[in-house]
Amino acid sequence: MSFSLSLPSPQSLSLFPRPAGSRFRASADVPDFLSADWLESRRKRPFGPRLSFSAEEAVRYQLDALMLNDQPRQDYGIEVMYRFAGFDPFERSTYFGPFFDLGQFERFRRIFHHSTYRVFLGHKERKILSTLQVVEQNRYKERIWIRGARPEEEEVFQFTMVQKVGGCWDGYWLTESVLHDGDSFAGGVAY
Repeated sequence: MSFSLSLPSPQSLSLFPRPAGSRFRASADVPDFLSADWLESRRKRPFGPRLSFSAEEAVRYQLDALMLNDQPRQDYGIEVMYRFAGFDPFERSTYFGPFFDLGQFERFRRIFHHSTYRVFLGHKERKILSTLQVVEQNRYKERIWIRGARPEEEEVFQFTMVQKVGGCWDGYWLTESVLHDGDSFAGGVAY
């Protein structure tokens, strides 16, 4: 008993047959995946870190947002600070000094409503006291005096910015810490 098997040629199996003498064939309408209001929705993306921001600009934009904290909605300025925060939400952080679990926005928000940090919310005036750029470590520090909205409310804080290297935040300036110049949590914290 004799048995023979004949296999089809690769060209006959192709879903898109190629014309003779041509190696490649590409003809298809390119679908428009972008909606008509794509540009407008792109402009509405949440404000946060941008690759084009310098460390000084990143600090200024965060402070501007805190100055107008409740515009366009309640605690929007704190949301902007949270977007610039350079901590891992799954680990405890020294963003405010002591180790805190700041992974949930609500915990982060409560710290800003604590008596020491609330000076930022709706502050009336600020002044840069000193700056330090550490080039080899991609760090920037800025000491800032803040005069709050309440009478006799003024504090000094140190912002530490770090420029990330590698990963999805490569080149972005993020806030590593915002530290009070004194013992900010001596009276406890509503955490």
